[in-house]
Amino acid sequence: MTIRNLDEGLKQRLRVRAATHGRSMEGEARDILRTALATTEPVARNLADTIRARLQSVGGIRPGSRSGTRRTLTRDHSRYQRHFGTAHTRTAALH
Repeated sequence: MTIRNLDEGLKQRLRVRAATHGRSMEGEARDILRTALATTEPVARNLADTIRARLQSVGGIRPGSRSGTRRTLTRDHSRYQRHFGTAHTRTAALH
């Protein structure tokens, strides 16, 4: 494996770190990769879990904190339910 386009500062830090541990730069890079990839991150079940986990570091999600951006539907939808049926009725008809 070849890693291209490493900036000089990064190469210098790798060189110093390798010398400190008594290894070659390649050996040090291998150890860094092994350590970084040894712990597995939990896999989120869905997009919502992924978003929630990302936002946790900045205080999480507060339900209802988006004031003024949500609309409440006030229309009577019973006539649509009579015409199209409820979700339960439609699902039962498919089985």
